[in-house]
Amino acid sequence: MSARDSDIVVRTRTRARTRARTRTRTRARTRARSRLLGLLLTAALAGAALVVPAAAPASAATPVCVLACDTLDPSQARQESFPVPARNLNGRRLQLHVSDADDMAWASIDDGVTGDSVWLDRSWDGGTTWEGLLGRASVPGTWTGTRTLMYNITDPRDHRRGLVRACGDAAGVGCTNWVYPTVCDTLCDGTGAGQAAGDDQPVPSTTLYGRTIRLHVDQRNSMAWASVDTGGAGDEIWLDRSWDGGATWPDGSSLGRTSTPSGATGTRTAMYATRDPRGLLYGGAVRACGREASHNEGSCTAWVRPAPTRARGAADALMTSYDPYNGWWPGSWWNSAATLTALVDFARTTGRHDYDWVIARTFEQNRGVFAAGVRSTDAIEGHFISRSIDDSGWWAIAWLDAYDHTGDARYLDEAVTIANYVQRYWDPGSCGGGVWWDRERTYKNAVTNGQYLWLTAALHRRVPGDTVWLQRARTAAAWYRAGGMINSSGLVNDGLTSACANNGGTVWSYNQGLAIGGFTELWRATGDASLLTTARTLADAAIGSPALTRDGVLTESCDLGSASCDDNQKQFKGIFMRHFADLAQVTGASAYRAYVQKQADTLWARDRTSLNALGQRWAGTGPNQTDWRTQASALGALTAAEG
Repeated sequence: MSARDSDIVVRTRTRARTRARTRTRTRARTRARSRLLGLLLTAALAGAALVVPAAAPASAATPVCVLACDTLDPSQARQESFPVPARNLNGRRLQLHVSDADDMAWASIDDGVTGDSVWLDRSWDGGTTWEGLLGRASVPGTWTGTRTLMYNITDPRDHRRGLVRACGDAAGVGCTNWVYPTVCDTLCDGTGAGQAAGDDQPVPSTTLYGRTIRLHVDQRNSMAWASVDTGGAGDEIWLDRSWDGGATWPDGSSLGRTSTPSGATGTRTAMYATRDPRGLLYGGAVRACGREASHNEGSCTAWVRPAPTRARGAADALMTSYDPYNGWWPGSWWNSAATLTALVDFARTTGRHDYDWVIARTFEQNRGVFAAGVRSTDAIEGHFISRSIDDSGWWAIAWLDAYDHTGDARYLDEAVTIANYVQRYWDPGSCGGGVWWDRERTYKNAVTNGQYLWLTAALHRRVPGDTVWLQRARTAAAWYRAGGMINSSGLVNDGLTSACANNGGTVWSYNQGLAIGGFTELWRATGDASLLTTARTLADAAIGSPALTRDGVLTESCDLGSASCDDNQKQFKGIFMRHFADLAQVTGASAYRAYVQKQADTLWARDRTSLNALGQRWAGTGPNQTDWRTQASALGALTAAEG
C-alpha cells in the first residue's frame, strides 16, 4: 500500500453506529484472562518489532502522568465509554475505549485473526501530528482480539490538550475518529455568540488597515469570541486559545476562523471555551486575531483569562501551576500545603468540586517518604512529617480542611497522625509550655504555636467524643495569652528568646492570623466569650497598626519601598485573611467585613493582569512579584470576600 493510499484509508470515516449496540467481546473478559492477556502483551511488546505505518507519527511518546501514568492496565479503569463509533476494518471491529474518570483511553480490535494489531495515536496539536503506535499489541495465536494498555488523553502539567484515536492494522490500516475535538464547559466550542450571557471587552481592541479587531468575553460562562469591524469582504477574524497563558497554543490556533461576507463590513466568530474540566485544564487564555483581505500579516489583542467570579478567576489561574505528576506546586513543600488549603477554602465556600481530584492527587502522591532535596530541604518521613514542626503543621491544617470539604475520613486520620507528631514537641519544661519550631528544639515561635492552638481546637470539633484535644487546646490558649509573644500593642511578634521573653521579631500577618483563628476556633468549641475577646483584640490591632495595614490595605514589611518578600513571606497575607474572615463571620462585625471586602476590591483593581495573575503587593505598588504563592495568597483574600 502506498503512503497516499494508506493516508486515505486512515482518514476515511465509517458510518456511525449507535452506542446501544451490543459489543462483541473477546474471550479475555474474565479477570484471570485479563491478567494472562497483560502478560502476553508485555511479552509481545518486548519482543516484537514495531511496524511503522506509512502515515508516520510526529514523535515518540514521552510518558504522561496525570491521575495515573501511561500504560495503566484497562482492568483498573474506573469507567468505560465509547464516545466515537467503532470502525469496521476489513471485517474487524476497531474500538476506542475512554474512561473520563481517569482521563485515559485504550483501543481494542475484535473479530480478527492472529497478527492483527491495534494501537493508539495521541496528538497535542489538534490532530495535525501525533505520537503513534502507543501500546501497540498484536492478536496472539488462537485468539480473535486484543487491546492496548491505557494512555492519558490530557497533560495539564505541560499545558497540553490531547486528542486520541484507536488505530489498527488488519490487511490494511484504519483509525476511529479523534476524541475529544471539542472543548465543553458550561457551553461547548462553536456555540453562537448570540447565546452569550453578557459581552465584556476586557482588553483594548487592536487595529489593522483601518479594521477594528475586538475580543469579547462571556465572563459568566468563561467563553470568548472575536469580531472585526469597519472592514470589507474577505477580512478574516479568529481566536487563539492557549493553556499556558499565551506562551504556546499548538491545539488552539485559528479557532472559528471566518471571513467577512460580501456586502458586509464585519463579522464575528462563534464562542470558544477557556476551561476544559474533562481534560483537567483550567485558566485557558484567549486572544482575538484578524487579517485584512489583501494583506498576509495579522494583528492580535492581548491575551485574557475570563473570570466568572473574582475567586474563580484566581483559582483557575492558580491551577495552571499545579503539577499533577508529583501532586504539588513545584518547589515549595509547606507553601504547597498552604496553597492546597487556599484551593479547598475556595471550593468549600463556593460549593464547587472542580478541584477535588487535586486534593486526592496531592494526598496520594505525597504521603510517602522522600529524601532531603526532593520535596523539601528536609527529608519527608512519611505522613507529611519532617523535622520542621511548622511544615508538618501546615499539612495537618490542609487535611482537616480537605476533610471538611469532602467528608473523606482518610484526611481526618492523616491530620490526627500529624497532630500527634506535633504534640510530641509541646514542652512545659521550657517557658512553661509551647511547641518547639524544630526537632532540635532551638526556638519557640508564633507560627508553630498558632498552628497548634488552631489544630487542637479544630480536632476536638471533628473527633467524636474527644476530650483530649480539647484539654490540649485550653492549655495552649492559656499559655499563648500569657507566654509573651503578644506585645503591648496587641501584635504578635515572631517568637521568644532563650530566656522566654518576647524577641521583638517582625510582626508578620500570618502569625497574627493564626492567633486570631486559634482563639476563634476554640471559642467555637467552648463558647468561652473571653476567647472571642482575645481574637477581636488581635484583629483590631492588625487593622489599626501600620505594622500590618497601610491605607486600609494589608501590608507586610517586605511590601514597602524597594524591599521584596521571600518565597515564604509571599504567602503570609492569604493565611491571615483565612482566619480574619472566620472571625468576621462569627462576629458579624461590619468593620471586619468591610476590611475583608477592601482587600478583595483593592487587589483585584490594582494588582491583577489580564491573565488574572495576582501579585504580592495588593496595593499594586512596585516592585511587585507574581507567582503561584502570591496567587494563592490573593485567592485567600478573594475567597474571604465571597464567604
